[in-house]
Amino acid sequence: MQELMVKPTVYRYAAVREFVEDFALGAGDLLITAEYIYKPVFEKLHLGCDVVFQEKYGAGEPSDKMTEAIYRDFPNDYKRIIAVGGGTILDIAKLFALERFVPVEELYDGKIVPRKNKKLVLVPTTCGTGSEMTNIAILALDARGTKKGLAAEGMYADSAVLIPELLESLPFSVFATSSVDALIHAVESSLSPKANATTKLFGYQAIRWILNGYQEILRSDREMAKSLSEQFLLASNYAGIAFGNAGCAAVHALSYPLGAKYHVAHGESNYAVFSGVMRNYVEMKPDGEIAAFQAFLASLLNCTGDEAYENLDRILRQILPHKRLRDYGMTENEITDFANSVLENQQRLLANNYVPFDRERIIKIYRELY
Repeated sequence: MQELMVKPTVYRYAAVREFVEDFALGAGDLLITAEYIYKPVFEKLHLGCDVVFQEKYGAGEPSDKMTEAIYRDFPNDYKRIIAVGGGTILDIAKLFALERFVPVEELYDGKIVPRKNKKLVLVPTTCGTGSEMTNIAILALDARGTKKGLAAEGMYADSAVLIPELLESLPFSVFATSSVDALIHAVESSLSPKANATTKLFGYQAIRWILNGYQEILRSDREMAKSLSEQFLLASNYAGIAFGNAGCAAVHALSYPLGAKYHVAHGESNYAVFSGVMRNYVEMKPDGEIAAFQAFLASLLNCTGDEAYENLDRILRQILPHKRLRDYGMTENEITDFANSVLENQQRLLANNYVPFDRERIIKIYRELY
């Protein structure tokens, strides 16, 4: 039985210039990034590659329409795809490494075989998605009003590049949503039935780095996050390794309709349902791995096991304010619609639940969070 698979080769550089020189960016490369990243850091390096700014094609989470619009302007005839950005950019880039990927809806429906025909280099600029380590691209399918993940061998990066310098100008709000996302990746993958001793080494270390970092920030001030950029970048990467092997589960599954319908940032939409899913896990099966997780939390937060979840919630709310689902615009009538969407579109994720959720349980969680 396979214990662990880490597909991309991981590189770490102190500065962007070292990466550019080592990878010899130039003709035949397409750099997918954002203008606010490119202008202050890459423009002065006079790269010889083509550059596309993702935000020119729409704001927010990646979607099928956004991806297809970029494709129309930058046909798929490059030798290497270089992506520098957050989860939106990295997930779009994975599709551009494929021989064919439009119409995107057909790719996600299995009508197009995802065959890779280009080298893919992924450089994260947030500390959340861990997408550089996975073969998963999560896009909003606009016509269907939901998000859907596609996992394919051809969407693994050849190289994952970690450059802490790129996180130093990250606004605290983006740091908060992305790092909470990484925390949830690590928690979900550690509780997954597909987890093993090796994947949990990565998941639990990511949790340790993130929660220790949060406590340092709360003891000091938000500026402390900049000095911890390398720690959080590594935590995100480790969480990516963990969930790339063991998978994410109900938190992600229940967050997708919210994120797609109300354009809530991925990390924030996960956070909106995180406590509800965890409470129901404990209610349904308080022993097993979740008891071990609770003891681990207690050791990190210097409290008793009974206080662990309350203390975790207190810390998270100081990093990222928590909202009710109604605060995003969700209506009570949408609870059953969201539950139906989860069951129809997110079976890939629900298969990784700590305990199985049926339709009634999913509706119950949404109602508790509403």
